[in-house]
Amino acid sequence: MRIINLMENTQSAPCFCAEHGLSFYLETEKHKILVDSGASSAFLENARMLSVDLSQVDLMVLSHGHYDHAGGILGFAEINHKAPIYMQRTAAGEYINAEPGNEHYIGIDRKIPDLAQVKLIDGNLKLDDGIFLFTGVTGRRMFSKSNFRLKILSRGELVQDDFRHEQYLAVEQDGKIYLFSGCAHNGILNILDKFRELFHRDPDVVLSGFHYMKKTEYTGEEIQIITDTARELAGMHTVFYTGHCTGFPAYELMKPIMGENLHMVHSGECLDI
Repeated sequence: MRIINLMENTQSAPCFCAEHGLSFYLETEKHKILVDSGASSAFLENARMLSVDLSQVDLMVLSHGHYDHAGGILGFAEINHKAPIYMQRTAAGEYINAEPGNEHYIGIDRKIPDLAQVKLIDGNLKLDDGIFLFTGVTGRRMFSKSNFRLKILSRGELVQDDFRHEQYLAVEQDGKIYLFSGCAHNGILNILDKFRELFHRDPDVVLSGFHYMKKTEYTGEEIQIITDTARELAGMHTVFYTGHCTGFPAYELMKPIMGENLHMVHSGECLDI
């Protein structure tokens, strides 16, 4: 499988754009898939520099309803009118960062759900043989404290986001299963629990943020969550590629525990996995 990172917070080389956003391009034996589109249309320029023809993408997946994953969708739709764009119906919600003194809308552009190629789905969906979308993660073990400032405006009131709008892409090829997540707001361990429930095995490769990034130092409890999570992941025969919302301090805590089972991904990077 060919996997290319089209947008990340950091660059693999100075020529590539970087922003607080995430986008992956992947080619399977039968499909060309776009997973997320960064925070803006800048990922289109990275694709051009990498000779990735996004007009040939035949399906797109939006991992969840936040701007830093959906910001380039309108630009993508201008060059590709045929690829269905799959998102959970709930991804069009009024999502708010309720950080005191910095409250603002973090949802997707309100024009996106009206695009003709957008497919609003409810729950799990098989897209093709070996390509499956799933959601419905309700576990809360090792839940990131960074989630608690993320709310949804419901009936005029701000309530805690339960991240039911988050979905995950599983792709099976050559006997391996690749799991793509956006920010893993529901917690990577809880997502993996749901994956095992559905597929009765661990994924071989996971590409996902872990949502540990924050502006202030970690509390002791947060460090414990991060390191305990890393220890559980280290016990799996799975290779993890992370970045975006994970943050370097969390990565530096996890890397000594996970060793070669954990790698940081960068904008413009072609992954040989």
